[in-house]
Amino acid sequence: MPDARAPRLEVQGLTRAFGGRPVVDGVSFSVAPGQVTCLLGPSGCGKSTTLRMIAGVERLEAGTVRIDGVAMAGPGLHLPPEKRGVGLMFQDFALFPHLTVAGNVAFGLGGDKAARARRVDELLERVNLTGFGPKHPHQLSGGEQQRVALARALAPRPGVMLMDEPFSGLDNRLRDGIRDVTLDILKEEGAGVVLVTHEPDEAMRMADEIALMRGGRIVQKGAPYNVYNAPVDKAAAAFFSDVNVIRGMSRGALTETAFGAFLTPGHADGAAVEIVIRPQHLKIDFDRGGRGPLPTPQDGMAARGEVVRARYLGRESLVEFRMDFDGSRLTASVPGVFLPGPGTAFWLMIRRDKCFVFGAGKPA
Repeated sequence: MPDARAPRLEVQGLTRAFGGRPVVDGVSFSVAPGQVTCLLGPSGCGKSTTLRMIAGVERLEAGTVRIDGVAMAGPGLHLPPEKRGVGLMFQDFALFPHLTVAGNVAFGLGGDKAARARRVDELLERVNLTGFGPKHPHQLSGGEQQRVALARALAPRPGVMLMDEPFSGLDNRLRDGIRDVTLDILKEEGAGVVLVTHEPDEAMRMADEIALMRGGRIVQKGAPYNVYNAPVDKAAAAFFSDVNVIRGMSRGALTETAFGAFLTPGHADGAAVEIVIRPQHLKIDFDRGGRGPLPTPQDGMAARGEVVRARYLGRESLVEFRMDFDGSRLTASVPGVFLPGPGTAFWLMIRRDKCFVFGAGKPA
């Protein structure tokens, strides 16, 4: 029995290049039993190649892969996927069309016929598909096919579950419910889970840890709360949501803006800085005959702008402003319906504790 405290999966220094171009460059992380780690990033950042190397579908050029403490890949070592004890789920579900649901779930299971049947029945019950065993994949909805694929992947009780965009083929109406069912079952099974996704909302919803990838490397790793609220750079902040950027120059660890002075320690005198804030953290106040609200320690000084456009998105409204001080555009999100007409003047203030300060020229 593996130690319940030990990592299910340990990845160290994974490296792979195609045509001389590094695609995965020194990726390292570990996954504990019952933990979900999301490899998150844009297309082409190396997340799927990382998953394929862990699975054994791709050969690594450097680094090591260990599952339950046993080396699966490394210098001079490459065990095939079927020897690694991993479960695999992909976007297209990859069900066998000629097999029944029960046959798909039982595929690859050892043991006698009765034991296989018990395991199949147990899993179909857990994914809410009791009685679906005799059906074929073409008779199922997309959500039902996804649950069959999950049951098949879990059937051999893998120590590690590898999932590559498994929910992207589902429509939005089904996706959240299917993700929740999947997450509950994976946690109960105690598998270490690596989920590849390009959707920040999915990573935030499912992950215990997010590994944000860019250019073949992990640029930030941590709990969803920390990655969202303490981004390592402007690109990391912008990956999770729209952002506003206010530009200035640091002088004596301060940067003066139309919203007042910001502390910018660690930036040299004369260094260009960017103050980044998300739309939901802009505060809007009414114009009172050309005057705005008084400054506060939390929100700083107010700056005047005029509405360019306002859009209602259902849960919130997005209002874009052209700022008087430099003509720049800032966007605020407001819960519910708020649709002021173009040209309406407002005063904006920004939450100091919700701002991120980065040196200008960081990757966007």
